[in-house]
Amino acid sequence: MMGNERLTALSDISAYCAGGTERALKLGNRGPLLFDNAGNVAKHILETYHKVGFYVFEQAISPTEIDDIRAEFNHVLSRAPVDSKATEDADGNPAIGQEFKYRSFQYARPLSDPYGGTDAANGRYEAKMSEPSPAEDAPGETIFFISGMCQLMDSCLRHYGNPRLLKVAEALNGPDFTPFTDGIWIKEPELGTSVAWHQDGTTLWQRSDWHEDIHGFNFMTQLYDTTAENALWVVPGSHKLGKIDIRKRVADAGTDRLPEATPMLCKAGDVAICNRQVLHGSFANTSSQRRVTVVHGFHMRDSVLGAETSFPAGTSLRYDEERVHRSSRLIPLAIDARRQHFTDEDPYVYEPLDAEVEQNRFNDETRETLLKNYNMYSLGL
Repeated sequence: MMGNERLTALSDISAYCAGGTERALKLGNRGPLLFDNAGNVAKHILETYHKVGFYVFEQAISPTEIDDIRAEFNHVLSRAPVDSKATEDADGNPAIGQEFKYRSFQYARPLSDPYGGTDAANGRYEAKMSEPSPAEDAPGETIFFISGMCQLMDSCLRHYGNPRLLKVAEALNGPDFTPFTDGIWIKEPELGTSVAWHQDGTTLWQRSDWHEDIHGFNFMTQLYDTTAENALWVVPGSHKLGKIDIRKRVADAGTDRLPEATPMLCKAGDVAICNRQVLHGSFANTSSQRRVTVVHGFHMRDSVLGAETSFPAGTSLRYDEERVHRSSRLIPLAIDARRQHFTDEDPYVYEPLDAEVEQNRFNDETRETLLKNYNMYSLGL
C-alpha cells in the first residue's frame, strides 16, 4: 500500500476508532468497584454488566501492585526463548518455563491473525482479520500470549487471590465458582497480532438450560493504558444472542471493522469484567503504544460439572468432581500467597475449600506439588 492509498486507509482507521471511542464512552459501564453496606457488589454495577456484557472497574489495582506485576512481566519476557524453536533467551541463557508440561509462550508473525479461519479452539475464530504489513526491519516472530502465568510470576498468583475481585466472581457465579484459565495477552507496538472476532464459549450452546452467563466471565487487568487502536473491541449486548454466525456477520458488514463494536478503553490499573459469550476481538497493533492484559476467568460450578469438553486441544474428557476440585485448589493457594504479601488486607474466604486451608498454604512444597503445571487442570468450556 503506497501514497494516497495508505493515507486513505489510515484516515478510515482513525475515523472508525473515533466513532468507537464515542460509542464506548456513552455505555455507562465504567467506574470504581463499589460495594454496599453488606459487602456485596453494588447493584448498579451488576445490572449494567448484565445489560452490556462488560464493565470497566477504574483504578481497581493500586499503582504499586501494577508496578510489581509489570516489573515481573518484563523480567519473564526477557527470559523467554528468543523464538518459537529456541531453548535459550536473548542472552544465550536457558530460557524460562521449559520445566513446565505446557508451552509457556506463543509466537506469531507480527501484525498477523494466527487464529482467524483456522480450527483453533474448536473453530471459534470463524473469519480472518485483515493483516497489515509489518516494517521491513520487524522480527520474524513476536510473543503474543503467555500461559500459566501464576507459575511464572508470583505477582500474578497474588493478583489472582485479590479479595475484591473474588467478591465479584462470587456475585456473578455464586460462592462455589470454579476457575477457567489464565494468561497474558501482549500487543507490542507495531508488532502485536490481531485476535479474530469470536465468542469464547464453545461447549454449552446447545444445553437445554442455556443462559447468558453459562460460559462464565473473564477479568482483564491492564498493565498499561489502552487506546482504541490497540484495545479489545466488544459488541455490546451480544452475550444474550446465543451462538452467533460470525462469518456471516463479518460478510454482511463487508469489513472486519464491525460498525456496532466499541473498544474496551482502560487505564493502567483498570480491571474489566467481560462475559465470555460476548462477541469480541482485536485488531493488529499498528500503533506506537503497547498493550499488556492479564486475564483470568471463572465459571459457575453447575456449568462445569459433567461438561464434556476437548480442552486442552486434542483431548476428550468429562469434568468430574475430582477434576473440578484439583483445579479449584488454585484459588485458596492464591489467596494464601496474597495473604502473606498484603498483610493489611482481609483475605477472601473461598467456601468450597475452606475446610482445606492448611493443605493449600503457599510454600515451597505446594509450589512444586500444586502450582507447578496447575494449568494442566484448567476448566475450559
